[in-house]
Amino acid sequence: MTDKTILRALRGEALPRPPVWMMRQAGRYLPEYRATRARAGDFLSLCYNPDLAAEVTLQPIHRYGFDAAILFADILLLPQALGADLWFETGEGPRLSTTTTPAALRALKGRDDIHDTLAPIYETVKILRRELPGETTLIGFAGAPWTVATYMIAGRGTPDQGPAHALKAADRATFAGLIDLLTEATIEYLSKQVEAGAEVVKLFDSWAGSLKGQDFEDFAVAPTARIITALKARHPGLPVIAFPREAGAGYIGFARKTGADCVAIDNSVSAEWAATHVQVDGCVQGNLDPRHMVTGGPALVEATRAVIRAFRGGPHIFNLGHGITPDADPENVALMVETIRNG
Repeated sequence: MTDKTILRALRGEALPRPPVWMMRQAGRYLPEYRATRARAGDFLSLCYNPDLAAEVTLQPIHRYGFDAAILFADILLLPQALGADLWFETGEGPRLSTTTTPAALRALKGRDDIHDTLAPIYETVKILRRELPGETTLIGFAGAPWTVATYMIAGRGTPDQGPAHALKAADRATFAGLIDLLTEATIEYLSKQVEAGAEVVKLFDSWAGSLKGQDFEDFAVAPTARIITALKARHPGLPVIAFPREAGAGYIGFARKTGADCVAIDNSVSAEWAATHVQVDGCVQGNLDPRHMVTGGPALVEATRAVIRAFRGGPHIFNLGHGITPDADPENVALMVETIRNG
């Protein structure tokens, strides 16, 4: 049985101090990341270069000694592997060819045809497993089907996921077919990451909060449960973290419904509320407001301590409520880690 702190927390152990990592910990707030990305030429070239992707994954581990490294990649690599066109507009973010018709859905590749495109990602995982410190957990990840589908339907990120909701209402069969394909492909993608060396996997459902009522059950809960069930059947004992961001009351019972070993929570709910309503079912990950990484100071120290106090009674992995932002100060990250480890 491993002594890695994150794996212990995922097994349900309440630790004297929580293990810590950050979403987007390899990113633009670090000067060393910016230098490596400049060498790669562009974002997608960085994702698909195993040596450079491993390098940026390791940078925050070398700087801060986080308890976990998360594979450097992007949730939209999977739709690209399925045959969607993907590119990034400078200053505006990702763009994709749209999947909104039965013909467009039929034109996508099958779940077993993604691995040639994604082979460099698996190679990055193998490099990381070799090069990470022995005490550091390696986390693989994918986007959850609903969130990935919102980009594939709209061709870009949208403030309200309106195009995906519109397709769901107008052509339920095409919409459900896309969710089904993404669910199956995500199982294959994450399974290959585990075979390459990932010890934990995480599902990012960044837009889960825009699903309401039965839609939340059908398109956030059910696909996540299907993915987790399949992965655990193939890889017994594999821990899975689920992040249905801004789910609100939907966080309650999410672990029980899906089989997730840990539910990551955003900072739209309080740590005290989550300790009462979510941590009762197992490990919780979160949920410091990322703005503290920009502003720092005594408020950062107190907010960090408050999160630790709230979750002290059960298994907890310290993290932010969302990804760290490019304007964060690396010194504030160091202060957060010092506060967690030294009180």
